[in-house]
Amino acid sequence: FEHLAANVRAEVRDGIERHLRRAPTKTNKSRIKRLRGSSRPQYRLRVGDDIRVFHDVTESAVEVLGIVPKSETLEWLERYGASDERSGSV
Repeated sequence: FEHLAANVRAEVRDGIERHLRRAPTKTNKSRIKRLRGSSRPQYRLRVGDDIRVFHDVTESAVEVLGIVPKSETLEWLERYGASDERSGSV
């Protein structure tokens, strides 16, 4: 997170506050997407055009797992994601 420019960090904070605090599982085509074939992370929040925030949701909390530039999402998912045992892919 600290490696991001200050204006991008502010945009990420705003996106997390606006979308994850109120409705972290409310999917829509442009902002929050449930990741199919993945048990971890469960969701992806798009912040701006270039940042993705991967997160899981439990009954009581939202856990941010990664804040990743769009260009690095596949590499991040391969390294840190866990596939859903039913589908076998991330």
